[in-house]
Order: sequence, then C-alpha cells, then structure tokens
Amino acid sequence: MSQHTILIADDEDTLRKNLAQVLKEDEGFDVIACPDGTEALRALKANTIDAVVTDLRMPGVTGMDLIDRARKLAPDAVIVVITAFGEVETAVEAMKKGAQDYLCKPLVFDELVFKLKRLLAHEDLARRDKVLREQIRRTHEVSGIIGRSPAIVAIVDTIKRIAHTISNVLICGESGTGKEVLARGLHYAGITKEEPFVAVNCGGLTETLVESELFGYRKGAFTGAEADRMGYFEAANDGTLFFDEIGNLPLTSQAVLLRAIEERTIIRVGDTRPRPVNIRIIAATNRDLERAIEAGEFREDLYYRLNVIRLTVPPLRERTEDIPVLIKHFVHKYNEELKCSCPGFDDDAIEAMVGHRWRGNVRELENVIERALIFAGNRRVGVADLSLALNGNLPTPNYSVSLRAAMREFERQHIAKVLSSYGNSKAATADALGIGLSSLYRKMEELGITTVQAERSPSV
Repeated sequence: MSQHTILIADDEDTLRKNLAQVLKEDEGFDVIACPDGTEALRALKANTIDAVVTDLRMPGVTGMDLIDRARKLAPDAVIVVITAFGEVETAVEAMKKGAQDYLCKPLVFDELVFKLKRLLAHEDLARRDKVLREQIRRTHEVSGIIGRSPAIVAIVDTIKRIAHTISNVLICGESGTGKEVLARGLHYAGITKEEPFVAVNCGGLTETLVESELFGYRKGAFTGAEADRMGYFEAANDGTLFFDEIGNLPLTSQAVLLRAIEERTIIRVGDTRPRPVNIRIIAATNRDLERAIEAGEFREDLYYRLNVIRLTVPPLRERTEDIPVLIKHFVHKYNEELKCSCPGFDDDAIEAMVGHRWRGNVRELENVIERALIFAGNRRVGVADLSLALNGNLPTPNYSVSLRAAMREFERQHIAKVLSSYGNSKAATADALGIGLSSLYRKMEELGITTVQAERSPSV
C-alpha cells in the first residue's frame, strides 16, 4: 500500500499531539496536525491529503466548514469526524455532508486507527476500480495465446516459468504478431492475475506529457490540473504496466522511465512526496533496439533494465502451422459477434490462407476472417469469399495452389456468372451448362453458391 498523508484538525492540544504521535510513529503515516480549522484549510490547499480527521467544534472554520471544503479540494480524501458524547445527531449531519465515519470523545486511538486503515484501503481500491472494470469487460486467459508452432509452444512454456515472478519482460516482434496478447497472457497466468493490467501507448506520449501521464499530478501543478490525478504507475500498482512500442518513447523521456523502474518510487508532478510502487514492467517493440542504441536513439541502460527476460514472436509467415488454429479460433469468435453459424473454412480456402504472406500478421488475418464470415454467413467459407473479403484480390500464396483447388474455384466462378447472366434461373442455367437441373443444385451446394452471390457476380 502507498504511504498516506493524514490531516488532523483539533483545538485540544493534548489530544491532537498524542493522536499525531500514534499515527506517525506507531503506524507510519505522514501527519499534518493543525490546531484549528483555518490552519487545516491552508494545509488542505497546500498538500495532497488522503484522510482528514477533524473535530466538529473549532473556532473560526468549523469541522462542518472543513468537510465542505475538503470535498471540493480533495474529493478522494477519507473524512472521519470527532464529536463530543451526546452529539451523535451532529455527527450524522456531518456524514450527510460527506464524512465516512465518526467517533465520540473520549477518543479510543486503536478504534480510530482501525477505521482509518479500513477506509483508506477501500479508497485505494475505489481509485483503481475504473482500470479493473475496464479489463473485466474483456476476457483474457492463457488460452488466448493461440498456436501450435514450436515458437509459440516455447513462448507459452517460458510464460509458465516466469508467471510467478515480477521480473521485467521485453517482447519483440513485427506489428500485428500479438505482443499485447502475450503480455496479457503473462499477467493473467500468475501472481498478478487479480491485480490491474495497465497498457500505455508510448507513441502517444510526448515529452511534455510523459511525467504527468506516468506519475500523475497534484491539483494546481499546471494549468488545467483541477484535481489530484493518479498516473499509470500507481494505477498498475501490484500488477503489470505494459509499454506498447517502447521504441517510440522520446529519448529524453527514457531517463524518466529508467529512474522510476530503478527506484521503484514515483513523485507526482507538483508534489514532493515519493510514492512506492510494486509492479512488473512488460515492454513490447517492433524495432531493433540494439540498432537503435547504436544510432543513439535508445538508452542502453534502459534496454538492460527491460530486457531481463526476452520473448521473440516470429511473424505469421514463419509459423504457418498456426494459421489453421487461428482460423478456427477467429471463426468461433466472429460467429458469436456476428450472430452467424459458419462451420469454418473449406480446404481450398485454408490452403490459400496458409500460402498468403500476411504482412500485417495476426491482425490482418483476423480482419480477413471477420469480413469473410460476413460474406459467407452460415455456410463454409470458400476462396470466393476470401476474394470478396479482400475486395477482389485473393490472398497471394508463397507457393502454387493445387490444380484441384484451381479447377474447383474456376467451376465455382463460372457457374455463378452463368447463373447471374440468366437472371438466377436454375433451369436456364442448367440448360446452358449442359447438365441436369438436379446436377446444378448439387454443384451449387458443393461449391457454396447462392443466388445472393450470383447477383453480386458480373454477367458474362
């Protein structure tokens, strides 16, 4: 848990000093003790406060006034009020204004400490709730790493070995190979699975934004900083912070990141208090970082901090045995999303997919499968559907498609064109092709030809 700052406001000197001593020396909190509401208000404006403990009856600025101002100046701060015995109704009114709890005098310090710790722990969870809720919407599991090639099997084996550590990991590979999928698979496979996974797009971090985005900022730190804000590091505390395309991080910003990784502490912009963080760093890149180091574009010391364990994802064209498995996975995914029941790809379509170069890797393959299912609907995807998915350009194989596949595709396209030229009349089409009507129906079923397809086909 991060260190917290407690603001005490009470005009009873003995109570205030003893409480400050207990919270600071016995419990390890940072404590600011004020003898009245006016001084407490100044402290509230000048510091990042995590909890306010205030007496209700004080000269000048009362406890009620302080609650009103605290809710505006430090909306995430926990507030506990102290009231005299017999003034419970006043304490209840304070809770309506925003206080979370109250205690009656004479004060029992152990009870106050217990309540503060419980409320602060709850608030810490609430601050990270947005991150957790977002990732709960999506399902992430180790099985999300799809493939049976030796390279993928080796990567999965490595992930299993390191999942119960928080060692930093560097994932290398071309764009679209699934580097973030691997990062999430690692996060959810081990000790961090119940904690946040926070992804940062390094390409979107400019030099002027890096520190405020990574470390957060205090209210008033700069123009537009209207409230305290948590950065990526604190949001990912106890979990995983994923830097996507780390090679795009500005060189001057790399020193800032290196310091935070080495010291495992951060300081919000406009603040002076170090905040400890305990996270695993996973970085991904499509650049050759060794060459970037030689060119003076990437810090060598940062590279070694990140490259404790390295995972290299080969491009899809070098692990074609994974393509049929990926096809099955994405057909299942888009059957659910598109509300269809496509049984899969036929042999010719799979052969064409395996032979394609896939310059965009898995990302491109997924895109083609989604579009192919839109055209195929509830029947099996054929090569013609791939042609439609690619706007008329069939996947270009890196070896020749078989003669059987070529003849089958020619037959499919020829029948569709003749059918279209006869206005989708089955009888006229069968007569023109020189085959029986039953034979035409059988061919259409075998080749996956529908009248909808025929209407799309140009006439001969």
